[in-house]
Amino acid sequence: MSDAGGHDLVAIGTSWGGLDALRTLLRGLPASLDAAVVVAQHRAPGSHPTALRDLLGAVTAMTVCEAGDKDELRRGIVYLAAPDYHVLIEDGSIALTVDAPVLYARPSVDVLLESAAEAYLDRCVGVVLTGANDDGARGLRRVADHGGVTIVQDPASAVRPEMPRAALAAVPDARVAPVDEIAALVVELCGERVAA
Repeated sequence: MSDAGGHDLVAIGTSWGGLDALRTLLRGLPASLDAAVVVAQHRAPGSHPTALRDLLGAVTAMTVCEAGDKDELRRGIVYLAAPDYHVLIEDGSIALTVDAPVLYARPSVDVLLESAAEAYLDRCVGVVLTGANDDGARGLRRVADHGGVTIVQDPASAVRPEMPRAALAAVPDARVAPVDEIAALVVELCGERVAA
């Protein structure tokens, strides 16, 4: 059975080195991507709330916005977890929480991926990029267990390989690619909307 098309949500987690990795990945995604994209990037609680949005919005054709509580997930939009909030995925929408940090991080990649897996099942694509801890490994395992597709940045191409290595230890059969090849995989899995 082909994995092409049919995936409605792409959940991406990253930490140390994530800005450059996200720029590379998002640069390759078209505005017509037939899926919503949600990103959990570890950020300090005092981070400027729109700085990451502006930096990423400058390099991608997709619309980039800060995730808001109860936002409806729309195809072709990138939603960024705000500093000091966890992002939970519900079927068709986002919920923000200030629950305790997970592995010292809020937003947590595990929280994003686990909730995305529960809500979207085999329609979810989970992606783990560069980072210096193992946040995301447990969540990526949940994506795989619920029939979703898992992608991990090749640790050899990561600024910090610990996060992708932990993800691969948890999901040994995940697809592995350098960050500059991940966008093409995402487009293959999600497809593009046909203009009316």
